[in-house]
Amino acid sequence: MNASALSLTNIQFAWPKQSRPLFSIESLNLPQGQTLFIGGPSGCGKSSLLSLITGIQVAQQGACEVLGTSLGELSSSDRDRFRGEHLGLIFQQFNLLPFLTVQENIELPSKLFDSRLQKSIQLYGSVQSHVEFLCNALHLSPELRARQANLLSVGEQQRVAAARALLGCPALIVADEPTSALDEDNKIDFLNLLLSTAKAQNSSVVTVSHDMRIASQFDQVFLMPRSESKHVLA
Repeated sequence: MNASALSLTNIQFAWPKQSRPLFSIESLNLPQGQTLFIGGPSGCGKSSLLSLITGIQVAQQGACEVLGTSLGELSSSDRDRFRGEHLGLIFQQFNLLPFLTVQENIELPSKLFDSRLQKSIQLYGSVQSHVEFLCNALHLSPELRARQANLLSVGEQQRVAAARALLGCPALIVADEPTSALDEDNKIDFLNLLLSTAKAQNSSVVTVSHDMRIASQFDQVFLMPRSESKHVLA
């Protein structure tokens, strides 16, 4: 059996001064190399759940283990380091550095975290070779790699954000509404590119989205209803 990329047990989470939990999760397990879609209406706690998985927040009750590490047992600074070394993040607003080139944006994880640098070298020979692999896989042309990020289209920014998250082969990719800025024709194309590239690296993927139309692309679907009814793993 594959090791777990993500394991949640008896989780309860509430923001400060909330009288009752925003959400409760009895059990959720994602084997390494698989993909998970987290869906539900606005306000149900999808983004808050991502904050637990990425170690930005900790639960008041229960265990959140990511890649075999219990995040609740780490200090805030250790969680920050763990996130940078082992997780690739795709933000809803992309968060590219606008006056860096595409190439420079993609290379950033290797500049900040030695483990990401060494993994690219180990598996691809160099960071440059890994960047080329990702750009080819995500249809980012050599000409585009020299362009500043603020000159890119929305679709190009999304693919650059995905390449940056995948650089250094992090074991878990976490994506927040990764298709929200894309039109219908490009949503599935982008997801296919992201999921196939992650699979080639044996990276697990956790995606939060309100768009249930993309859920069928994932190995598991976890639904977070607004009510206090039990969360459902489909």
